[in-house]
Amino acid sequence: MTRHLPLLGVSACLLLLATLSSEASADGLVNEDVKRTVDLSTHLAKITAEILLSNQGRSTVQSFILAVESELAPHLAYIGASVKGDEEEDGTLELQQTTIQEQSGEFYKVQLTSGLAAGAQLKVKVEMMLTHVLKPFPTHITQAERQLVVFQGNHYLYSPYPTRSQTTRVRLASKTVESYTKLGNPSKNDEVIEYGPFRDVAPFSEDSMKIHYENNSPFLTISSITRTIEVSHWGNIAVEETIDLRHTGAILKGPFSRYDYQRQSDSGISSVKSFKTILPASAQDVYYRDEIGNISTSHLQVLDDSVEVEVRPRFPLFGGWKTHYIIGYNLPSYEYLYTLGDQYALKMRLVDHVYDDQVIDSLTMKMILPEGARNIHMETPYKIDRQENQLHYTYLDTFGRPVLVATKQNLVEHHIQDVVVHYTFNKILMLQEPLLVVGAFYILFFTVIIYVRLDFAITKDPAAEVRMKVASITEQVLTLVNKRLGLYRHMDEVVNRYKQSRDTGALNSGRKTLEADHRTLTNEISSLQARLKAEGSDLADKVGEVQKLDGQVKELVCRSCQEAERLVAGKVKKEAYIESEKNLTSKRQDLVSRIDSLLDAL
Repeated sequence: MTRHLPLLGVSACLLLLATLSSEASADGLVNEDVKRTVDLSTHLAKITAEILLSNQGRSTVQSFILAVESELAPHLAYIGASVKGDEEEDGTLELQQTTIQEQSGEFYKVQLTSGLAAGAQLKVKVEMMLTHVLKPFPTHITQAERQLVVFQGNHYLYSPYPTRSQTTRVRLASKTVESYTKLGNPSKNDEVIEYGPFRDVAPFSEDSMKIHYENNSPFLTISSITRTIEVSHWGNIAVEETIDLRHTGAILKGPFSRYDYQRQSDSGISSVKSFKTILPASAQDVYYRDEIGNISTSHLQVLDDSVEVEVRPRFPLFGGWKTHYIIGYNLPSYEYLYTLGDQYALKMRLVDHVYDDQVIDSLTMKMILPEGARNIHMETPYKIDRQENQLHYTYLDTFGRPVLVATKQNLVEHHIQDVVVHYTFNKILMLQEPLLVVGAFYILFFTVIIYVRLDFAITKDPAAEVRMKVASITEQVLTLVNKRLGLYRHMDEVVNRYKQSRDTGALNSGRKTLEADHRTLTNEISSLQARLKAEGSDLADKVGEVQKLDGQVKELVCRSCQEAERLVAGKVKKEAYIESEKNLTSKRQDLVSRIDSLLDAL
């Protein structure tokens, strides 16, 4: 019995290994060769793996599984897979999150465009972006010190399939490395550390890789960004982003010296002075401000395919420091808004390129559609969290504009993709705002008309009534005086015709008409003068003066008529008549000017 124990033990071990192997790669997939690249040259961890996948099973495989370690899964911002051809990538593959029982981490099922036949091989490229995995150590540094960070990961590709051969290349931000794990006797050349090759790595293998090195890259993180897109069917799309930005590197220890910062080039080497934001090529009316106002240190450069804004905060950002600012611009709607009848489709980016290697902890996107938009739905290239729609009120709105609200956490540059919003809109509603403006002005003018014509006084104002009566009488006096002056001009025409025709009858008829009309108008003016005097107005005296002056004017008109008769009868020479007429006209103009002055004072 004792002699068979070793044999039984060996048999049990082989059975256990065979069982584990069959469970790990039940579909027959094997990672024949893996070339991993871990890029730690920025504040992100960019992991790229080129995998030669082999199907050693008996049937065609339609999908395979990607795995992420449980320690790195909370930091995963992006994961993608594509089939790699001989020269370039053939296409991106679709991923769907899944689970594997009794295994920790996150798992993604990758659907192949065409099945992988038994015995066949396939080159696959996998990309992962990890945020907040580089930890500053020490956590606090002075202005003169350089920033050191620690990365902890896995030497191996975390995979549910066995791996025949694997290499791992780590690219750092500098040559300065404090320490690093030395599994498999790695080689270091400047900023690159190469591990492997590792042979026959079991599924779900993990071995801690720790690298402590210098990294002075800008550790910028957008803690929150609110992106508001307001769509107008009148030809404009307004975009505004409210951004809270912070430096997540080693916290500044001690005071900040502006003098040293400007004098020494390596002072505050890990701080951030400025960064470039890339806007669409058609962006216009760009503004950049904060709570204080416009930030004039920014610069704008218009390129062929984009608009670059150099965002320079009011102060450099050190570790632990943060800033808040607003950037906005306008876009022509014809480049982003498509229509077919009453159907509309808006295609825009979910987020802009704020800075290189950007990290966004929290994004809130608000899309304000025109008032009256219905049947709204959104198409997104990746999963986002839709919130309950809101209403937004602005100028000339009645029942509010629909607002689509969406949020997403942990975004990187790979998330700069287009979203499409479909909705229906009745074009007749575009007349709503112009009609509201017309109606508002109509009501305003109608109200003013009613107001000036109605008396809303509770009690009568005798003084106001007297003023109104005096104003009415004065208006009548002005009218009658102007008519009377018109009689004199008519008489001048009669005299001129008499001098040409020598028709005495016409002259006498004109004279009688003048006397009759003048008497009537003078009596009416005298009556109005009496009414002014009865109202106690001092304007009655001025009307009396007008009457006196008018009598003198009439006398001059009569003398002019007599002189014309003498001229026609030959009793006076022409030269003497011209001189006399000139004197009479001068006196008459002087009297009329005095009458006009009195009328202006009424």
